[in-house]
Amino acid sequence: MLIDRLDNSHLYSALHARIKTAFDFLQKTDFSVFPAGKYEIDGPNLHAILQQYDTKPKSQGVWEAHRRYIDLQAELQGTEIIGYANTTRLTPGVYDAAKDFLPLSGEGDFLTLQSGSFVLLFPEDAHMPGIAPGLPQPVKKIVVKIVVFQAA
Repeated sequence: MLIDRLDNSHLYSALHARIKTAFDFLQKTDFSVFPAGKYEIDGPNLHAILQQYDTKPKSQGVWEAHRRYIDLQAELQGTEIIGYANTTRLTPGVYDAAKDFLPLSGEGDFLTLQSGSFVLLFPEDAHMPGIAPGLPQPVKKIVVKIVVFQAA
């Protein structure tokens, strides 16, 4: 897991060409003119989901992880809390391959994502997004799904 400000995304572009493409997309796109929805960037290798929702109490949160995609989650407006735990610390549920969704249960740590920040989550990084930092509040967030790549 990596967490930082979008202003520092250039520091992580050398990790992989798809990560660079994802950060370039985030830096060059004016999301204020786009409605919520899915946007193709590079076919099955890279797509984005623009989300607008109200954060929720931690008691309603769900731990999740993915096997086929790395999540690059960038907070565009608002603030939310996101849970993090290595998947080895949690108990896995039944993986849904069609949705690339692995539910998990257990305890983890929590971080604050403010407008202008991002988190890069790999398959071993369980996460619980969308948690309210106090009272529920609206957020606008982009999640770029980056197909998992093999190390060279």
